[in-house]
Amino acid sequence: MEKIKMTVPIVEMDGDEMTRVIWKMIKDELILPFVDLKTEYYDLGLMERDRTEDEITIESAQATRKYGVAVKCATITPNAQRMEEYKLKKMWKSPNATIRGILDGTIFRAPIMTDCIKPAISRWTKPITIARHAYGDVYRGVELRTGEPGIAQLIFTGESGKTVKQEVAQLQGPAVLQGMHNTEKSIESFAHSCFKYAIDTKQDLWFSTKDTISKIYDGAFKEIFERIYKDYEEEFKSLGLEFFYTLIDDAASRIVRSEGGFIWALKNYDGDVMSDLVSTVYGSLSMMTSVLVSPDGKYEYEAAHGTITRHYYRYLQGETPTANPIASIFAWSGGLRKRGEMDGNEPLVRFGNALEEACLATIREGIMTKDLAQMAEGVTPKVVNTEDFIKTVAEKTASLM
Repeated sequence: MEKIKMTVPIVEMDGDEMTRVIWKMIKDELILPFVDLKTEYYDLGLMERDRTEDEITIESAQATRKYGVAVKCATITPNAQRMEEYKLKKMWKSPNATIRGILDGTIFRAPIMTDCIKPAISRWTKPITIARHAYGDVYRGVELRTGEPGIAQLIFTGESGKTVKQEVAQLQGPAVLQGMHNTEKSIESFAHSCFKYAIDTKQDLWFSTKDTISKIYDGAFKEIFERIYKDYEEEFKSLGLEFFYTLIDDAASRIVRSEGGFIWALKNYDGDVMSDLVSTVYGSLSMMTSVLVSPDGKYEYEAAHGTITRHYYRYLQGETPTANPIASIFAWSGGLRKRGEMDGNEPLVRFGNALEEACLATIREGIMTKDLAQMAEGVTPKVVNTEDFIKTVAEKTASLM
C-alpha cells in the first residue's frame, strides 16, 4: 500500500519514561507503515530540557504556533525527588504549563468511549468534554499565615499611581489569607477557544461559575463569556448548538442527570477537580483524550495521563510493557486528522479515523490491557501486553485502509 503523503509537517514532542517507550512503538508500528510522516521533532525528555535549560520546550511551542498542529508525549514535571534522581540543574517548570502559556491555550479533555467500558453513571451515554481554563486562580495565588490580630487589606496600585484599597477582614487572632487573580485577556482567550472548539466538534457549550457569591471575580467570567458569545451566536444557531450558563452547583446536579454530549467549560480549579471526576466515571485517564486549543486555532494533542512511572521502573528491570497505549494512540490520530483537515488532505483524515476505529474494534473483541480487563463488561477479556495490543491495532488499521 502506498503511504499517505503529507504536505505540511506536524510538531512532534517526545517525552519521558514508559510513555516515551510506548510513543516509539506507536510511531514504528502504527504511523510509519501507513504515513510518509513529516514532523518537526523536539525531545522534551527531562534530560534534554535540563541540557537546554528548557529552551527546547519554548522552541516546541513556537513551532506549534508556526505549523498549527502538534502531538505530545507525556512528560515529567520535576519535584525534589526527580531533581535528585536525574541530577537536574534546577526544578524546571511543567512543559505543559509553558506550552499553554505561549499558545494561550485551553485544555479540552474527553473520554474515549466503547460499549464494553460502562460509565459509573449509567445515564452518561455520550462523552462529556471538560474545558479547563489553565491560567490563574489559586494556581497563581499568594498565601499568608498570620500570627497575631490585625487588619487584612487588598491593595491595587495602578501605573497612574492611583491606589484602590479594600478591607478583607479585621482579624481577632492568627489567620490564613489568600490572594488570587486572573486577567481579562486570558478569560477572553478562554472564551474564544471554547466557542471555536464547540463549533469545531459540533457540541453544545455549558459554562458555570458562582457569580451569585463571587460577584466581581466570577461575575467577570460570566460577563466576558456572554459578550464574546455574540461573535459566535449566528454560527451556533445555524449548527443547532446551544450556549448555556448556570451556577456551578446547578450545573453539577444537571450533569449527573444528563446523557452527556456537550462541553463543560470551567475555571481553573473547578476544571482540575471535575476533569478527574469525569475521567473516573468514564473509566480512567488511560481512556481520556487531551487537546490544547489556542484562540487563534492552534492544536496540541496528547494523552491525559502521566508518564506511567511504575511501569517504567519495572520495564527497566526487564519486564514486558503492559501499559495501556490507547490515549497516546489517540493523540497521534487526533493530530494527524487535524493536520489533514487543515491541509485538505482527505486520506490523512481517513487514516486518523481508521486508527481510532481499529483501537475500539480491538477492545470490542475483548483484546485489551489488564487495566481495561478489570473494567470490561459484556466481553470475555483476553489480556495482552502493550506490544501485542499495538500489533493487533496495526492489523485492523491495515484492513480498514
